[in-house]
Amino acid sequence: MTSLLSPEITTVAELTDRCDRCSAAAKLVVTLTSGGELAFCGHHANRHHDDIVRVGERIQLEEGYEWAGK
Repeated sequence: MTSLLSPEITTVAELTDRCDRCSAAAKLVVTLTSGGELAFCGHHANRHHDDIVRVGERIQLEEGYEWAGK
């Protein structure tokens, strides 16, 4: 399933999640259009930004983090 609209992007003061790929501190949490959430560190969020935008319904970015998909 692909998103026809751009995901809603919000900024939060701090994220407490850990990256689902490498367990580093999360800088981005995406709520998937298919349900569920994934958390990404800055490196993995930038590396997979095209896919995150494609499957995301809502995205939370940690304040101060410059995401390539924004």
